[in-house]
Amino acid sequence: MTAAAHGTRVRGLDDLQVEGRRVLVRVDFNIPMEDSRIVNDRRIRASLPTIETLRRRGAKILLVTHLGRPRGTVVDNLRVAPVARRLGELIGEKVPVAADVVGPSAQKLVSSLRDGEVGMLENVRFEPGEEANDPAFAARMAALADAYVNDAFGTAHRAHASTEGVAHHLPSAAGLLMGRELEVLGGVLESPRRPLVAIIGGAKISSKIGVIRNLVSLVDELWIGGAMACTFYRALGEETGTSLVEEDQVPVAAGLLEQVRDSRCDLRLPVDLVVASAPAAGATTAVVAWKEIPADRTVVDVGPDTVALISKSCAAAGTVVWNGPLGIYEIEQFAQGTRAVARALAASDAVSVIGGGDLAAAVEAVGVGDRITHVSTGGGATLEFLEGRDLPGVAALRSPQR
Repeated sequence: MTAAAHGTRVRGLDDLQVEGRRVLVRVDFNIPMEDSRIVNDRRIRASLPTIETLRRRGAKILLVTHLGRPRGTVVDNLRVAPVARRLGELIGEKVPVAADVVGPSAQKLVSSLRDGEVGMLENVRFEPGEEANDPAFAARMAALADAYVNDAFGTAHRAHASTEGVAHHLPSAAGLLMGRELEVLGGVLESPRRPLVAIIGGAKISSKIGVIRNLVSLVDELWIGGAMACTFYRALGEETGTSLVEEDQVPVAAGLLEQVRDSRCDLRLPVDLVVASAPAAGATTAVVAWKEIPADRTVVDVGPDTVALISKSCAAAGTVVWNGPLGIYEIEQFAQGTRAVARALAASDAVSVIGGGDLAAAVEAVGVGDRITHVSTGGGATLEFLEGRDLPGVAALRSPQR
């Protein structure tokens, strides 16, 4: 299989000879943990098709991932052993873990692997050369293998040694998960079923300004939700109470509203909102119109009329792409708008693409994950791809082969 990103061919697993060869596979097993206990194994399960395909083809599979943010030092509670144990349960075979990344333990592990077996290196971010994309470190990692597969779309926007550097040393290809991400997200940008509707939520416009600007020129309808909607209200001259507003981004929001006037895009803001006495569980709440936010209240969710309008947009859409929750999702009381829209999207006939961990949790919480066309494993990578950027980890898979 091969995939395309922004119209350019990316090598796939079928382009690699793997039988009897050592294959270094970059996966994104950076999963939520509590006291060394896995909270959600979705990212592990997402890479199983690539791992199982390589096993069937007789590869010696050496997985590499990061976990948390150790910043180049060894942090005991960020070791990958719990992740390897869970993977072993899923594939029905113990997954041994090296005590280091490129040292004697890693070399011993890879030399012990037989065809079809899987091993795992220690947390790659224990090495300072990883995030620095140090050429010497990338070369040492590449020396462990005969070929390289990147199945970690969630880290493809980082030019790190294990995501970009090593690809220049070995025959390389995208894994099945990476290929699927590029295929689906590329389709949204290049040849979507229309009408194309985008829903962008979250707290800060500053983190999503690039994707909003790019989508304005592509989509037919763009809904803005979450706290960032308040920045747009301020740009329209309305009051937002005690809600989060990025004051320095109000002119940016005003510029976007001006940009939309000259585009095909219909930019829409919530017409009603849930406001609370404080952004905390148990706070008193009320539903108000968008021009009637009380001075002593905070916007915490979209209101029922807005949910109905977004649901209607989803029902009429050919494609819906959604990134970011519509309320303070981590508080159950303020997650209802996001969950209601997730149900509506699942009930629509649209091609549906969801990005971001909070939204993935939302569709899982309401039991509709299997009715969403694609739940992206990327957060920042998904946003940067939808901005139209060329991701370093993807670009490296298109470079000339050794």
